[in-house]
Amino acid sequence: MSTIISTLLVAGSTIIAMTNTFAIANEEQGITIATKRKQLDSGWGDSQASMTMLLTNANGDTSERHLRMKMLEVENDGDKGLTIFDTPLDVKGTAFLNFSHATEADEQWLYLPALKRVKRIASKNKSGPFMGSEFAYEDLSSFELAKYQFNYLGEQMLDNQSTFLLEQIPVDKNSGYTKQHVWLDKLHYQPLKVEYYDRKGALLKTLTLRDYQMHLGKFWRAHTLEMDNVQTHKATRLTTESLEFSQGLAISDFNQASLQRAR
Repeated sequence: MSTIISTLLVAGSTIIAMTNTFAIANEEQGITIATKRKQLDSGWGDSQASMTMLLTNANGDTSERHLRMKMLEVENDGDKGLTIFDTPLDVKGTAFLNFSHATEADEQWLYLPALKRVKRIASKNKSGPFMGSEFAYEDLSSFELAKYQFNYLGEQMLDNQSTFLLEQIPVDKNSGYTKQHVWLDKLHYQPLKVEYYDRKGALLKTLTLRDYQMHLGKFWRAHTLEMDNVQTHKATRLTTESLEFSQGLAISDFNQASLQRAR
């Protein structure tokens, strides 16, 4: 009997060791793929886009907004972003400033023209909806490796295309997500689909990225982003109407004063 028990214990230890090795390999491969994604999207400098935001409620009713988004790549840190709403009248002049950071908590501010004041978005509120859309404030942050733990979940077919499937686990305790599943195309390492899981571990919403176009001969951008909330049945579609790079933007264009003078 003791021989059988010893054999079972040895076999069990071998299985555990193999399982641990597989987990480590998945984590290492996940980091490798995520790092490749970051490297291929570095060096674009700055950009300015005109976009349309289409909000759809659970009954299928829609409302449309027009906005401009300025972005600045910052070396050894996260990107800076300034979003300005132009229409309709009830949101005209509203501006959002975002300082993404590679390792520290992001900084975000919202200017409300009706109140003529700048409101800082607290870290604990970054899981809240951005301007009534299905995008959360934290969704507007740039992709930074230090924000997540990564696991490679294997290759998976998505719309007849073979992709890498990664699991991203936010390290920020204030994140509204327990994890994200990201499908990346295997050629350019661009995200095609993202699933967001809420704090209870349930699927909350799905982001689909389409209409990719190349800019500056090497940088790919999705010109259609659609966020579908599977719990509320609401949706938000962001469509890029125009996108230009090398606009001469500088850090001085991204500060709290720029929020109030945004036109």
